[in-house]
Amino acid sequence: MLLLIFSLHVSAIQLKMIPRLGALRKHSRGELLQSSINSESAASKDFVTFFYPQTLDHFNYKPESYTTFKQRYVINFKYWSGPNTSAPIFAFFGAEENIDDDIDGIGFLIDNASRFKALLVLLSIVTMGNRYHLDRVKISHVALGALASSAPILYFDDIAPQNGYYSIVTKDFKRTFELKDYLDSIYSEAAQYNDPPNYPVTIVCGGIDGAPKGTDILSRIFAGVVAYMGNNSCYDMDEFYDPTREESLAWRWQTCSELVMPIGHDRNTMFPPAPFDLKNYIKECKSLFGVLPQPHWVKTYYGGHDLKLILHRFASNIIFSNGLRDPYSGGGVLENISDSIVALSTVNGSHCLDIQREKPSDPQWLVMQRKSEVEIIQGWISNYYTDLLQLKDGTSST
Repeated sequence: MLLLIFSLHVSAIQLKMIPRLGALRKHSRGELLQSSINSESAASKDFVTFFYPQTLDHFNYKPESYTTFKQRYVINFKYWSGPNTSAPIFAFFGAEENIDDDIDGIGFLIDNASRFKALLVLLSIVTMGNRYHLDRVKISHVALGALASSAPILYFDDIAPQNGYYSIVTKDFKRTFELKDYLDSIYSEAAQYNDPPNYPVTIVCGGIDGAPKGTDILSRIFAGVVAYMGNNSCYDMDEFYDPTREESLAWRWQTCSELVMPIGHDRNTMFPPAPFDLKNYIKECKSLFGVLPQPHWVKTYYGGHDLKLILHRFASNIIFSNGLRDPYSGGGVLENISDSIVALSTVNGSHCLDIQREKPSDPQWLVMQRKSEVEIIQGWISNYYTDLLQLKDGTSST
């Protein structure tokens, strides 16, 4: 049986400013990022790399769409008890990032693999939004359940408010154009990945509040930048959206092709008003890639306003986990839909924190969230084999 583990990798006003959804911070310098990665890099040695001849485009019928490319995936056999047992397969669906980052960063799989004697499979694929519930619904004969961590599946078209993301960034902090974008990126990343024990929002605010008495506003803002990014002689204004970086280019393509999230600022946030401008968005996408964004496609194809009804009628065994300090929780599923489609939210949680590696410094609420997820997954597996046994008994008796 297969359990799907999803991660939304989104990194907002203009096209280049839509925040990524990656489970790990990508652009912070120094110990904030490295402390979590260095301790987990040893996990990579247990994964074996394979390649699959994948069709280029499953949503297009042009002849060139049937060409193939080598899709990379990795498997960890270390904990698996074998094919003739009841051990599950844990499959993690990444997104635009390098799969090596997922191996090191998505610790939920490795932390629980020995408990379930599971086979681990990580795939580099483009998966987003309603694909979380769709993959569970469409292949329910194969996939027993799905854990969708920090999945803003309601952040399309007009389902969620455009300022939802930045309203939460503002709540997290409570307090020239390129410079504004740069600060936007720092504050958004710090809020989205406000992970313990460092808590980046606290670090930024500590720099601002810790400036000497009488310091002017601009100098206090700069002190916050120094606290988060380090004391440098020069700061790269394009650091957060470097077009030469693989994941930046991949994410820009995704947001131009089908993942149009109308994220913007209004007067109710700490940011200057900058509503989502679809006309400029389309213009920039045409300039970059020669494609027209489809802002209504996700809602039309997978269901939008009726999403909860669709899931209630046709789906089962899905966990929607969200940290309410994650700005993307504004587009997440925060209420139970049925007995088996449940929402697990943590007041102080951040983006995809629950599927990262366990640490001794993890707060109790995070430990309990993961414990709840594991217990639910164990229940899925137990009920599956109970039903299977009953089915076999019924078949043999007839």
